[in-house]
Amino acid sequence: MATRYWVISLPVQNSAASLWSRLQESISKRSFDTLLYRFNIPNIRVGTLDSLLSLSDDLLKSNSFIEGVSHKIRRQIEELEKVSGVVSSSLTVDGVPVDSYLTRFVWDEAKYPTMSPLRETVDGIHVQIAKIEDDLKVRVAEHNNVRSQLNAINRKQAGSLAVRDLSNLVKPQDIITSEHLTTLLAVVSKYSQKDWLSSYETLTTYVVPRSSKKLHEDNEYALYTVTLFSRDADNFRTKARERGFQIRDFEYNPETQESRKQELEKLMQDQDTLRSSLLQWCYTSYGEVFSSWMHFCAVRIFVESILRYGLPPSFLSVVLAPSVKSEKKVRSILEELCDSTNSTYWKSEDDGGMGGALGGDADAHPYVSFTINLI
Repeated sequence: MATRYWVISLPVQNSAASLWSRLQESISKRSFDTLLYRFNIPNIRVGTLDSLLSLSDDLLKSNSFIEGVSHKIRRQIEELEKVSGVVSSSLTVDGVPVDSYLTRFVWDEAKYPTMSPLRETVDGIHVQIAKIEDDLKVRVAEHNNVRSQLNAINRKQAGSLAVRDLSNLVKPQDIITSEHLTTLLAVVSKYSQKDWLSSYETLTTYVVPRSSKKLHEDNEYALYTVTLFSRDADNFRTKARERGFQIRDFEYNPETQESRKQELEKLMQDQDTLRSSLLQWCYTSYGEVFSSWMHFCAVRIFVESILRYGLPPSFLSVVLAPSVKSEKKVRSILEELCDSTNSTYWKSEDDGGMGGALGGDADAHPYVSFTINLI
């Protein structure tokens, strides 16, 4: 599938059918690898010249906005498919692949009545796309919020013993809690374990001898228990800190443990549900945005052609997908099909003509031209 297309309109001197035949013949002979299609635009309500001039000023900016929203949704789809392990699927508009929808474009009269003022059609498309973009932001934020909560929990589980959640490392039998005794959890540097084992009993007076047991070890630290009289706990924390041992605050609570487990399971379920829902919404919304974008492009090519070639509307609009190496050749073919004096006037700045002075893709040629980038 091509990802970059040109939408072109050429002025018709005699008949659109004969111009189309000449274009097909030239492309097939001199640039046979270039895809070429008619871009059919219905008889749209023209309005006044002033209204077209006013509309033309907004078309480029609006096109950038719509194209940007299209790309945002596409990137979101790619990200979600990658995370979900979903095989990338062809994006569609009502079941039709987007490239086919573009190259076989048919105006939707029911959605965009051709007798409506062009400004009304363009503004309606802009409002619709803006609403979809706002909806995207809300849905992505909701999904990212759950993902952030999960990431925070996972960081706690994956960090070093100095910072990670210890609840899944400690069993009920590791903790002694009575009227007079309590068990503390000490985080000891991996290389200070001998020091801990030889000194913990004498850090304070009321430590239970041989009460320290190693529960876990990571790349940096080891986790030990130590049992002592409750009244001596604060003093022990102070003495341990002076020796470089960290006493972690921890209270074993089976209900809290179960609650955390359920919270984690719910977050994981919510993330899967939100991700699936967001992906399906993106598939549908991309189709809506793309369809609106193509109708917008039809209005744009119509307006620019009227302003370029005059009234009554007499132009041939087409879609091409030339390869990079064929672009100059195709541009040459298109210029040859325009009036020769007009072609000289509209040469690009590099050739000393007016095209570069006016700027913009559409103004650099003696015909109307702009690019559609699908990605």
